[in-house]
Amino acid sequence: MGTHVLSMRIDGELLERLRHHAAKRGMSVQDYVVQTLIRDDFDERFKAAVDETEKFYGLT
Repeated sequence: MGTHVLSMRIDGELLERLRHHAAKRGMSVQDYVVQTLIRDDFDERFKAAVDETEKFYGLT
């Protein structure tokens, strides 16, 4: 398993929120995002967010 690059475009407000959360933990934004993605419950939380978004837009 090699390494890959993930590039994201996010708005300024979200970046500021990420910076704030990362700073509270003494982390860089990149490290904070990676830690969030590898949390044990990320898959379940992500699926729930997708389900709610689809319900909101009437896709389900």
